Amino acid sequence: MKQIGSSIEGAAARTAPVFDPATGAQTAEVVLATVKDVDHAVETAAQAFRSWRDTSLTARSRILFAFRELADKHRDDLAELITGEHGKVLEDARGEVARGIEVIEFACGIPHLLKGEFSEDVSTGVDASSIRQPLGVVAGITPFNFPVMVPMWMYPVAIACGNTFVLKPSERDPSPSVLIADLWRDAGLPEGVFSVVHGDAEAVNALLDHPKVAAVSFVGSTPIATHVFERGHASGKRVQALGGAKNHAVVLPDADLDSTADALIAAGYGSAGERCMAISAVVVVGDADPLVAAVADRARALVTGPGTDPSSDMGPLITRVHRDRVAGYVDSALSDGAEVVVDGRGVAVAGGEDGFFFGPTLVDRVTPEMSVYQDEIFGPVLSVLRVDSLDEAIALVNANPFGNGTAIFTRDGHAARRFRRDVSVGMVGINVAIPVPMAYYSFGGWKQSLFGDAHIHGMEGVRFNTRLKSITTRWPDSDRGADSGRIALHFPSGDKR
Repeated sequence: MKQIGSSIEGAAARTAPVFDPATGAQTAEVVLATVKDVDHAVETAAQAFRSWRDTSLTARSRILFAFRELADKHRDDLAELITGEHGKVLEDARGEVARGIEVIEFACGIPHLLKGEFSEDVSTGVDASSIRQPLGVVAGITPFNFPVMVPMWMYPVAIACGNTFVLKPSERDPSPSVLIADLWRDAGLPEGVFSVVHGDAEAVNALLDHPKVAAVSFVGSTPIATHVFERGHASGKRVQALGGAKNHAVVLPDADLDSTADALIAAGYGSAGERCMAISAVVVVGDADPLVAAVADRARALVTGPGTDPSSDMGPLITRVHRDRVAGYVDSALSDGAEVVVDGRGVAVAGGEDGFFFGPTLVDRVTPEMSVYQDEIFGPVLSVLRVDSLDEAIALVNANPFGNGTAIFTRDGHAARRFRRDVSVGMVGINVAIPVPMAYYSFGGWKQSLFGDAHIHGMEGVRFNTRLKSITTRWPDSDRGADSGRIALHFPSGDKR
């Protein structure tokens, strides 16, 4: 049995199983970090920070460029590790790696991104400037659904800004982070600047409590995001915590039927619905029957199977427990009076009888009080709600406690503009089902989908990982001798300024 990670506790350390979701077989065990392990990683990172913060921007960017080339070279290796432990199909895993590399490419421009400001003669003989300086040790706590991309939202920018970084990936799919650490080392990153601690809640809380961790980035469910935000702030840390979602797609009567149905299939069932930006609620204005029929036909044609099989459109869910939880929501929808148009419970996969498979599911005539609508299911379950107007659709989206992503499908520019303006959601797509921003923009939702002020990556990522320092400078003319006249105790004003 392959062992992932190690502990200074030796044989006394706890471990957790790592499964192949397609077969249900255990493939490895991961050593769970203790408080002592976390302390060792943070202390090492704190020591490394002393020299890394003084490393020139040119030297930092060269290492980032080298890391980018290595990540690109090992795209397939990373994708295979993702598929083996998460279960998503290989092509989707490759796409995840590609989107992560885009953030590395953004961070390679750190000499430009960290340029400060300068104003000459803001007062007589006085100049003003500003600089951004690193925070120290930054910790990242990341989820199972994107074991490469989401960590890459964090550490390239943090490290480029001069911080050191401790990553706590999900214990369910830990192997990609081990390879990433090797690539950083091969790129020439000094020891201690990037490290990985595998673990569960004990490791998370140790990072949140450690006095030498200056900031914490988190992506995951809203209950844990709330805990991370509150506990991190209580110990004086800067925290950005991205939580869960219930993403709506509003479909107007004039939307193109075929392209909308295609988009909803990709957004609802891609990665088996285990995406924080997945569309899980389709709000149809007017007659929903044609769209429901079109989506149902496409859903029935999808192939559920192992991620390593090129014919598979959708892989398994992450664990057996999660699969059964998703099934429970479909059971509940039926008992609440909804109509299950396409049922993914009990999907048959040849050779995958012990795998964690759940087929595409389409539930129609859902109402807001049903649990299938209220909760984040995180599975391939698409719910259809029917409303009579755009006003009603916007009100439904805005009443939801989550505000991560949303989309509208229409040919009406005025309606799209109104939706974009009035909807209380952080990321909006217009005829784009999954509006994930590019790396040079910033990712983040509103309401219970984000705790903290800063979104992740892009320029907000740079601001989160640095502190602003404003400097006012005056150099007296030594040839003039000491200033003469009365000393003023008030602010200078008028022409004397």
